[in-house]
Amino acid sequence: MVLEITQIGNPVLRDICVEVPKDRLLDEDFQAFVDDLIETKRHANGAGIAAPQVGEPWRIFVVEVKDNPRYPYKPEAVLTVCINPKITFLTKERYDNYEGCLSIPDLRGKVPRCPLIRVEALDRNGKKFTREVKGITAGTFQHENDHLDGILFPDRVTDYHSLSTWAEFKLRQEDGVRTSVEAIVAKWGE
Repeated sequence: MVLEITQIGNPVLRDICVEVPKDRLLDEDFQAFVDDLIETKRHANGAGIAAPQVGEPWRIFVVEVKDNPRYPYKPEAVLTVCINPKITFLTKERYDNYEGCLSIPDLRGKVPRCPLIRVEALDRNGKKFTREVKGITAGTFQHENDHLDGILFPDRVTDYHSLSTWAEFKLRQEDGVRTSVEAIVAKWGE
């Protein structure tokens, strides 16, 4: 089922989310929620989505990029469900990349992100996993993890002159971003 996406201004987007109890993970209702979260992300052509973006205060997000018309310049990322995640930065380097958000329609802005991270989380079945994530995809994981702590991408924008509408971004920035993404992928992968 496609869920309604919570928009900026709704206080749930500023709450710090609560951990999902292990005994809840295999609950039929929770598994249905995970399916709905994935379906909602795909329906909206998002690169990822977090629970507060559909009004739920849980520490869970999903990331997936595959033939995404909203982000034609992003490398593909396999579907990953992260429950109770912890992200560790593995380098002091940062890159700037334009981000948008399903909860903030029609706004883009440049955000600094770490190009090499370690993600530790539970998958949808409660199995622990650890994964290194690089490049642009690492930025997507950081963006979604920020949602779990009540942080929205404009909070991380360092140059407010970079803010633009979607139409202005496509007209004036997308070609440059595509070149920048290619350079980041060439250096870091993903």
